[in-house]
Amino acid sequence: MTQDIDYRIEHDLLGDAKVPSSAYYGVQSQRAIDNFDITGVKLSHYPNVPRALAMVKKACALANRDLGMLETAKAEAIAKACDEIIEGELHDHFVVDMIQGGAGTSTNMNATEVICNRALEILGYERGQYDHLHPNTHVNMAQSTNDVYPTSMRLAMVLKHKSMIDALESLKAAFEAKAEEFKDILKVGRTQLQDAVPMTLGQEFQAFATTIGEDIQRISDMAALLREINLGGTAIGTGITADSRYAPLAVKYLSEISGEEMILAGDLVEATSDMGAFVIFSSSLKRLAVKLSKISNDLRLLSSGPNCGLNEINLPEMQPGSSIMPGKVNPVIPECMSQIAYHVIGNDLVVTMASEAAQLQLNAMEPVLVYKILESIQQLTSGMQMLEDKCVKGITANPEVCQGYLDRSVSLVTALNPYLGYENSSRIAKAALKSGRRVIDLVLEEKLLSEEQLAEILKPENMVAPLDLSGTVH
Repeated sequence: MTQDIDYRIEHDLLGDAKVPSSAYYGVQSQRAIDNFDITGVKLSHYPNVPRALAMVKKACALANRDLGMLETAKAEAIAKACDEIIEGELHDHFVVDMIQGGAGTSTNMNATEVICNRALEILGYERGQYDHLHPNTHVNMAQSTNDVYPTSMRLAMVLKHKSMIDALESLKAAFEAKAEEFKDILKVGRTQLQDAVPMTLGQEFQAFATTIGEDIQRISDMAALLREINLGGTAIGTGITADSRYAPLAVKYLSEISGEEMILAGDLVEATSDMGAFVIFSSSLKRLAVKLSKISNDLRLLSSGPNCGLNEINLPEMQPGSSIMPGKVNPVIPECMSQIAYHVIGNDLVVTMASEAAQLQLNAMEPVLVYKILESIQQLTSGMQMLEDKCVKGITANPEVCQGYLDRSVSLVTALNPYLGYENSSRIAKAALKSGRRVIDLVLEEKLLSEEQLAEILKPENMVAPLDLSGTVH
């Protein structure tokens, strides 16, 4: 038997509507719930979204209080309600779908209504008694969705990307630890999947660490572009309905509340419609995704087999690999990381198209852009933590396999090239490939170099770094 839900009646431009009595959100949020049942991913899915919205609303309330536009008691009640949300309370009342029409109006009103109804309780009233404190008149004073939404979402990304940077730094350190562990293991380097020249397994893993390490500073630099905001621009950037002193004061409060330096844009009309910072930041996430997928593919290749593949390294065994082939174990963690990368790359295209869709003074497609960037940050963070904990930390090497490939490979000829000359080296390489004999044996047989010379040239440290070749004149 279904229990009847207790409702209250609220009113907006379109008329009356029922809202659950237990809800802190109001009529406009309810309409968004009814209209936009799209992804199943609500604003509350990303905790920094409610937090950032509350930070912005608090900053605006304090600025309006200081300017004498908002009564002190009302401003302080709004600020207290915002503090509760910043601390993690009431997030389950942020119920609007991440994808929505209206350029984020539903998100702004969801936050406004939750804050208003909680502030009403703080003032001693009941939810919905808007004649004492109104969502639009008071909580949204001197604001528009068109400056509140992009400002809040930029701040949410600034806050959220830090955990991704932490995961990136930790993964880099894990690869560096493996580089140190494998520094003395010689192997064949490969280009175009063909034998190339000798290297160490440590150098290969250090390259992984270096390439993702480059993105730590780059992503942080790109995230800094998100700090420029249009708060105070209201509807289209002209600042209509706001006091002339309001914008810099609201931004100052927002920086203090969030602990992040937010910067007022120089041209608020331009900043209201331009999504350029989102495009650049998303592209930096795509760049990282591409690198992580490349590394994951390399780990799969290096561990392939084990009996009929490269088998130079062993990945941790995480789960049985087949419902029909006994004993088979698949590289499921790198496979998952690559799939995350494909998703992030696709998200970047969504961000690009949504950014291009700006028309005149506004971009109505911001919600899907915001959703996809936040999704990319979260998935990259979780993916890198998974890759580190369930794969990289447990990788072991097969030194004998690596050395065996090197012994049989004609790649040693390249190391001898400065001493033999290109023609001799090419001839030796061709003979080795045709006969299956070792390069070393052919060189000794033809007395092109002595055993002592070969031993010196083929020392590990002499094959994997530049040498002083001043005495090898041909």
